[in-house]
Amino acid sequence: MDYIQIGKVANTHGVRGELKIFPLTDDIRRFELLKHIRIENNNRIFNCTITGVKYFKNLVILQLKEVQNMNEALELKGGTLLIPMDEALPLSEDENYIFEMIGLLAKEEDGTELGRLKEVLETGTHDIYVIDDGSKHGLMIPAIKEFVTEVNVEEGYLIVKLIEGLKGL
Repeated sequence: MDYIQIGKVANTHGVRGELKIFPLTDDIRRFELLKHIRIENNNRIFNCTITGVKYFKNLVILQLKEVQNMNEALELKGGTLLIPMDEALPLSEDENYIFEMIGLLAKEEDGTELGRLKEVLETGTHDIYVIDDGSKHGLMIPAIKEFVTEVNVEEGYLIVKLIEGLKGL
């Protein structure tokens, strides 16, 4: 079965074993739709039942049936939250999952290859695509239509339009 990552365990919360989750999903309320979650941490897999969901600032607070105290919660700190791919929320026509985009070849409109997409930074206003162009920090492209004119996951590329300020940083 294929899984999709929807969050990271940022820390524990309180003494009853609740977990602070940094969500990696556009719809933070999607945690309310889940009954079960898989957490992978330190090469171990924990299958858990969600018994409570709360929100604090930009974090999700999860209570899990299998985690009853802070010591048990500490075992999960830094872990990755996963759900089966078939439980993923549907995307609109012009959206893609980040994991599907990592590794796409970035090209300019004239076909010049820039490198591969290595990371997507979520900034709040719009994502930033980080292209591995061989430089120290990579080429950073705002993920908006003015700069990213085409994304083709099936064929493995994205087309970007560079402006002077983006070149050679």
